[in-house]
Amino acid sequence: MKKALITGITGQDGYYLSKLLLSKGYEVHGMIRRVSTDNTQRIKNLPVKLHYGDLTDWKSIDSLLIHIQPDEIYNLAAQSHVGTSFEVPIYTGDVTGLGVMRLLDSIYRLCPEARFYQASSSELFGKVEETPQKETTPFHPVSPYGIAKLYGYWATRMFREGFNLHASNGILFNHESPMRGDKFVTKKVVQDMVRIWKRELSHMEIGNMESKRDWGYAGDYVEAMWLMLQQDKPNDYVIATGETHSVREFIEAVAWVLGMKIQWKGYGLDEVGICYGEEIIRVNPKFYRPAEVDLLLGDATEAKEVLGWTPRTKFRELVSMMVEAEGVSSNEFSNTQTTTIA
Repeated sequence: MKKALITGITGQDGYYLSKLLLSKGYEVHGMIRRVSTDNTQRIKNLPVKLHYGDLTDWKSIDSLLIHIQPDEIYNLAAQSHVGTSFEVPIYTGDVTGLGVMRLLDSIYRLCPEARFYQASSSELFGKVEETPQKETTPFHPVSPYGIAKLYGYWATRMFREGFNLHASNGILFNHESPMRGDKFVTKKVVQDMVRIWKRELSHMEIGNMESKRDWGYAGDYVEAMWLMLQQDKPNDYVIATGETHSVREFIEAVAWVLGMKIQWKGYGLDEVGICYGEEIIRVNPKFYRPAEVDLLLGDATEAKEVLGWTPRTKFRELVSMMVEAEGVSSNEFSNTQTTTIA
């Protein structure tokens, strides 16, 4: 039985990756931070073994590797919210950047035969220099989060090329699911729109609706993580759907699932979305970031050709899945999809 260690196991990707590895017969171990409130709700029903540790604490990393002796290590742990990284840039750099270096150094000293996956990010591309973005596209991060991820990316390559570790970067573009955290824009939009549809909320406030992202399904993307570690040679791969949608389009897709039609009026900060004859969407500048990433669109050709990986879940399917997870049954909203409410 193979043993896998997942850092960041309590997050969205940790949940889906744990399910995948368990289905393949792995013994799954997870590293969690000791906190005052329970943060294991996503994985509480999964037969995984949890251990306390922290990427800022070298000793706890060493202890875990000595105790578990994993065959595969998936580093999903990070301060992963881009907006928050502007508020806590030093902490973000310590966990999301230096944490990767600490982990890789421990692997090299204690279990060098283990295979390592680093969760890199499309935020590496930042102010993009070509579209679509692929493995050879120059990096230009514009947030503390992106900069920290860039440090982790190069640390992974250094240990692969300099110390012969089986270490791979997955440059994952935005991936969502019903398990997405509440602070992320997709989950916020889905939750608020469902509450508006149920007449429990008067309106939603949003930031830059023109930002475009390549959104996929997290359940598909964790399969690519696993495939990377099954290859004879480690490498870096872009994982993406190859299509992009704006935040505005995401809002409209959620509305479509709920049978709502939004009319847009105004421009810029004065723009509003109208439905039910009321302003249900308003722009709030406090949700804008100091430096915006305008367009992310990935080219996953390398992953398709080498790993045999392609995304299975379409954009509309993903949106419908997230809406239904908010307690709206498919029967409820399927009956409204031909209705225009404005």
